[in-house]
Amino acid sequence: MSLRKKARKKAKATASAVTFNPADVANIATANPYIQRLIEDAELREAVKTALDSTRSAYTRLSNGKAPAKVLLDDKKLHHDLRTAVDAIRTATEALSDEKKKKRGRKGLTFGRTVLLAGIGSGAAIAGSEKLRSKVLDTLFGAEEEFEYAAPTPAPVTPEPAPAA
Repeated sequence: MSLRKKARKKAKATASAVTFNPADVANIATANPYIQRLIEDAELREAVKTALDSTRSAYTRLSNGKAPAKVLLDDKKLHHDLRTAVDAIRTATEALSDEKKKKRGRKGLTFGRTVLLAGIGSGAAIAGSEKLRSKVLDTLFGAEEEFEYAAPTPAPVTPEPAPAA
């Protein structure tokens, strides 16, 4: 095959590989909230672009023909590219997850917070007041019976008679 035929064949294969029309792309974008968020949020797009650029740069530095283990340990520019990529990915992840957290976050006193606050307050009041503590114990376990302790009286000691000898 001549070089021209190969080039035409490759161009034809590349052109036929794209099967999405603009309506399909629009449907995909509206159906997926992550893609929609990527379209709307400029900061998210910038974080993703930075992550891709840094990752690409790190990959080219890693595959430059030197031993990968040596490059990973010694190349400061590779470390910087990887650190930048990780930071950008973290930023993008936080930007994507912030939307769901904003919808769910509740402020103020919820039922659980109210119960917790009441429990802490009542525990402090019981610990601080003798009268309240005894009243709560009487309510829970019944009133205490008055109990007076009297030492047992010893039995009179009678000397045993001496044996007759």
